[in-house]
Order: sequence, then C-alpha cells, then structure tokens
Amino acid sequence: MNKTAPVILAALCVSLTLADDFKTNDGKQYKNVTVSRVEPDGIVLMTKSGILKLYFTELPKDVQQRFHYDLDKAAAYSADQNAALKRAGKQQEKRLRQKTEATRTKNQPLSRGQSGIRRAGEQRQSPEALEARYQQLQQQEADLLSQIGGMQTLPDYVQGRSGRHFYSYRNPLRANLPILESQLSDVRREKVQVKEQLDLAPH
Repeated sequence: MNKTAPVILAALCVSLTLADDFKTNDGKQYKNVTVSRVEPDGIVLMTKSGILKLYFTELPKDVQQRFHYDLDKAAAYSADQNAALKRAGKQQEKRLRQKTEATRTKNQPLSRGQSGIRRAGEQRQSPEALEARYQQLQQQEADLLSQIGGMQTLPDYVQGRSGRHFYSYRNPLRANLPILESQLSDVRREKVQVKEQLDLAPH
C-alpha cells in the first residue's frame, strides 16, 4: 500500500501537466493546452497565447465529471470570489479618490488668508509637473477603458444546467465594472482640471 500511493500521486500529477484538448459546448476548441489549476467553477489552462479559464458550465458533462464538478461548491466559490473582488475594488476606489482629492487640493489656488501658510513656490504646480500629471491621467484613462471594454464583452450571468438543476449566478468577472466606471469618471474629471491649469500656466 505504501508503494502504491506514490505511484498514484505521480500519475495524477502527470495527468495535470500533459497537454490535452478541450471543446466547449458552443464548439470552440482548445488544442494542445495544459491544465494548470482546477477550481470549483472551472479549469485554468495554459495555452501558447497565454492563460485562460474555462468554466464548467461551458464544458461537456464528461469533462465536468472528470474534474469532479459540484454545482453547490461552484456557486459558493463564485460568491466568495465576487465578495473578494468587491472588497478589493472598494479599496482601490478609495485610494484613487484620496489621490485625486489630494491632487485637487494641492492644485487649488490659495486664498489670501492661506497664501502666507505655504511658500510661494508651493502654491501652484509648474507647467512641467502639470504636463506630467496630464500624461499620467491619459494613460490611466486608456488602461481603464481597456479593462472596461474587456469586461463589457462578458455575459452578465453564468447559466447552465447540471442534471435536473438549472443554475444562474452573476458573472464574477464583471464584478468590478461599476467601480472601474466610477474610477474612469474621476480620472476624466481630474484631466479637465489639470488641462484648465495647463492653459492658464505661463509658457
């Protein structure tokens, strides 16, 4: 028995590292790919073009059985992932808002009563600093648009049937979409403010 266990374990490890072919229910084929990780709601594959995840709801029943797909465990896992994404998104949104507010406060012209508190050189940012910030905001805007565009192509809900059970739950990959859209709005608002300051700055 002691000799058999390592042999079985080795065989399982080999089965996960060997290249394999998969075909989804809608006919998409993934050939010569490697299963790098099995999660409760799907399998993560390594392909020549990168890493992707196939949900068990996209795969035939024989593949679901091969990887021991369990509907209840998948739903619970997706709910946990959703909650984690929301927490991370809220933290990211909070950091971005704080950064935006700090920049807005720093760039805001001082009143007469405040003018003596800061040194004259700290009242306004230099044109070079404003230009650098504007370029940074443009890059942030492009990155956010790219992420939002990718998420918008995904379905709102993951749906399917397992035996007699029909299931439907919100796609966890779209959970951050509202947060990213809010961040995009903040970035664009700050871009307008920085552009106005650039136009007024001496050249």
